[in-house]
This record gives sequence, structure tokens and C-alpha cells, in this order.
Amino acid sequence: MRLLAVGTMAFDSLETPFGKAERIIGGAATYIGLSASYFTQNISLVSVIGNDFPVATLSDLQSRGMSLEGVEQRMDEKSFFWSGKYHNDMNTRDTLDTQLNVLENFEPQVPEGDRDVPFLMLGNLTPSVQMSVIKQMTKRPKLIVLDTMNFWMDIALEELKAVLKEIDVLSINDEEARQLSGEYSLMKAAKTILEMGPKILIIKKGEHGALLFNRNEVFYAPALPLEEVFDPTGAGDTFAGGFIGYLAATGDISFENMKRAIIHGSTMASFCVEKFGTERLLDLKRDEIAKRAQQFIDLTQVEINL
Repeated sequence: MRLLAVGTMAFDSLETPFGKAERIIGGAATYIGLSASYFTQNISLVSVIGNDFPVATLSDLQSRGMSLEGVEQRMDEKSFFWSGKYHNDMNTRDTLDTQLNVLENFEPQVPEGDRDVPFLMLGNLTPSVQMSVIKQMTKRPKLIVLDTMNFWMDIALEELKAVLKEIDVLSINDEEARQLSGEYSLMKAAKTILEMGPKILIIKKGEHGALLFNRNEVFYAPALPLEEVFDPTGAGDTFAGGFIGYLAATGDISFENMKRAIIHGSTMASFCVEKFGTERLLDLKRDEIAKRAQQFIDLTQVEINL
């Protein structure tokens, strides 16, 4: 089924304990699209880029089944740029530079042909922009997934709460869940957040896996222990792309199938962190993905005689 992903397409400069990378391709829409493309070939991106965004990258995205009709290019401006340095634990980072450029006045325009898509992925943008996309839809999507961050909780909490009433799945990390809910216990946090509107909550815990909640059930997906983690920058967006890409491919949005989607999202994220930027997502093979997904499954399977 058709999937629409809205988010940034950008340049990142990164420094981790394993090295540096200058002005590599990044952005939420880029990671989401690449990850989802391994499950479905019917993807549309909505974003904004400047005159410096590589034509080769756009062609590569199109070759993977992505429509770029909704990607606005402004020839008199530069693309969004972010620079950061990760600490040794790879879980904390310092922002060194943020240049909004084209993103400063971004008003996404969903192409007419994409306003009735069944699957909508709203990447991390201002809540008002996310709401504007929802309002452009002529038919309520079968599933709306939203990603956000603590920054918007600090400066646009009421707008965020309004958007939460319109979506199905919220994907945030444990720190953000605690801030949004005011609860330290993630079980209590989930209950509070689900009362705000979302039917499903995903709480990402980085190297400790992810939790999937509805009002009655909870599912835990472990993270795969990796020998090397080079760059965690796009892991969350890659996770989201794998999650919604699998759901769009199967058309099944039951809680049971979301459990499978969590495993596939975690699988894709585990590949993403192995190299800088999108590099690892560009050359994956189907059998690699299947083998890695099986490793996740094996982590949780055990026979117990009671």
C-alpha cells in the first residue's frame, strides 16, 4: 500500500569516537524513505531542499521507488544543515551548528495524488507543520505515525498535544516519554500518553531496544548487540521507516503485526548505525535483512518447562 513520508532532507557533519564525516546526506525523510524502500516500492516524499542538494542522490531515491513530486527545491537557498559531536557512550551528543536555511519557512505541500494515501509517516518537524500535512489529506489515512522530540515539548507543547489527538502511533525515546507524561515509570508514562490521543506508543531505548504499547498490552523488542556502532544519527528515522514500511507492505495494522514491524524497524536501525550517514542503507541485500531479523527473533525465543 502507498506510503507518504514527510520530513527533512539535509546535510550532516558528524564526529564520533570512531571518526568524522563532513556534509554527508541525512534528514528524516531520507532515512525513512531508504529504510521503507526495502519493504515497499510505493513511497512519496514531501520535503524541501536547496540548490546544493546532489542530483545523484535524488536520482538514487527515485530509482528505489520514491516519488519526489512533493520535494520542493529552492534554487536561491541552501539545504538544512546540522553538525554534531557524539560522546563516548554514543547516546549523548552536542549540537555544534544548526543552519535551518530552506527549513526556516517550510510549508509542505502534499501532491494531489498523495492526499488519500493509506499510510502517513510524519517525521520530526514543528507540530504546526505536522498538523498542516494532516489537514491536507482528503481521506483519513489508515495509519498515521508521528515522530517528535523534547525541543517541541519545550516550546510548542499545546500544538504538539493537538496533533497527538489526530494520530495513531507516536514514536519517541524514553527521555521524551518521561518529559511528555511527567512520569518516571515508563509504564505510567505510556498510560498517560495514550490518554492524550495516540492508540499506540513506541518508546525507543537505544541500545536497550524498544517498547510497544496499546491500552491493554505491552511488547518489548530487544536491541541486537553490535560489535561496532559508528553513527547513531539516523537510527530513529531508519527504525520508523522499517516499521511503517513493513506495515504498508502487509496492509495489516493489528497489534500482532506491529510486533513484527517493530522487529523489522529494529533490524533496519541496526544496519544504519554500522556506517556513517545513509551509507549502509544503500547497499543492503534481502538475505542480509532476513538473516539479521532472525537474529532479533532468536534473542527472544527460549523454551521453558514449567
